[in-house]
Amino acid sequence: MSGQLGEGQLRKMVTDHQQPVHYAMPLGEADVPMNALIGERLALDYLGKISCVHCGRDTRKSFNQGYCYPCFTRLAQCDSCIVSPEKCHYDAGTCREPEWGEANCMIDHVVYLANTSGLKIGITRTTQVPTRWMDQGAVQALPIFRVQTRHQSGLVEVLFKDHVNDRTNWRAMLKGEVEDMALAAERDRLFDVTAAGIDALQSQFGLQAITRLENDQDYEFLYPVSEYPTKVSSFNLDKAPRVEGVLNGIKGQYLIFDSGVINMRKYGGYHLALHAL
Repeated sequence: MSGQLGEGQLRKMVTDHQQPVHYAMPLGEADVPMNALIGERLALDYLGKISCVHCGRDTRKSFNQGYCYPCFTRLAQCDSCIVSPEKCHYDAGTCREPEWGEANCMIDHVVYLANTSGLKIGITRTTQVPTRWMDQGAVQALPIFRVQTRHQSGLVEVLFKDHVNDRTNWRAMLKGEVEDMALAAERDRLFDVTAAGIDALQSQFGLQAITRLENDQDYEFLYPVSEYPTKVSSFNLDKAPRVEGVLNGIKGQYLIFDSGVINMRKYGGYHLALHAL
């Protein structure tokens, strides 16, 4: 196999929950199937152009994984409360885009446990189950609460941060050394230590607003990886515009080459060309 496989503006890789996870890389108007390329020698070239993933204007620098600076400062989806939803200011009347907030934040969310580089707590919209977990490279995930708004999910998550990590160690995740965990047992342990705080939130917002999920089953994920790296080094397209090597696997939003790894999510909006060598 040789020749160009795709060219154009990059978007986040598309996942399909199969065993293993199926990936496609959106480049321009085409989605390039990636699983069949495991074991192939590839080159990924940055073409020196970045376009905002929201408005399409050209920009010299990408903000927040693909936005131009005006969109980054204007859009609700780029506000700091997306990362820290407990700081939601919709009720204060200062949401950047109230209609967007109503459609994306004032809807059901899930608080979950995931096994990525170990146990972590997280939140996501119900519409992003199970995509969120595949994007993180989780090998297991378990919903533990259903809540009515993103703000409430953030308040629940804060209660758990004293007892469980809320970050993924991406280098450990990419080494593939994560052992299976009894997520239901961890859920029950965390329910016990956060019970008083959860009761207080339910008193504030109502029992139906924050619901414990005690009978949900684990999600499990396998990834198309033929060989995990023993030492993780990452490519930077801004410093070296070509990535080249044998594609050993894909996990989360990372391509794993024999020569290093690259987080494709980081380069949303970049114009790239993918070649088989």
